[in-house]
Amino acid sequence: MTDPSGNKQLLHLVFGGELESLDEIEFRDLKDLDIVGIYPDYASALTVWKAKAQQTVDNAHMRYFIVHMHRLLDPQNKSALKG
Repeated sequence: MTDPSGNKQLLHLVFGGELESLDEIEFRDLKDLDIVGIYPDYASALTVWKAKAQQTVDNAHMRYFIVHMHRLLDPQNKSALKG
C-alpha cells in the first residue's frame, strides 16, 4: 500500500470529543465525536491534530487523539510499529 509519492501508507485517524472527566478517556456523548479524518502519515495527522487541539484549548474536557490505523490493520507487521 503506497501513496502517490511512492511512500508506504501508514494511515492515521484523527478524532476528538469531550471527556467525562480529566482522569480517564471516556467520552460524554459518542454521537458528538469529531471524526476529523484519515491521513497517509503521522506528520500529516500531527499537523491536523495540533490545529484541532488549538481550536479547543479553552475547553479542558475536549481532547483530540491520533490512532495509528496501520498498526490495527496489520498487527503482525513489526515494521508498521515504527510510524
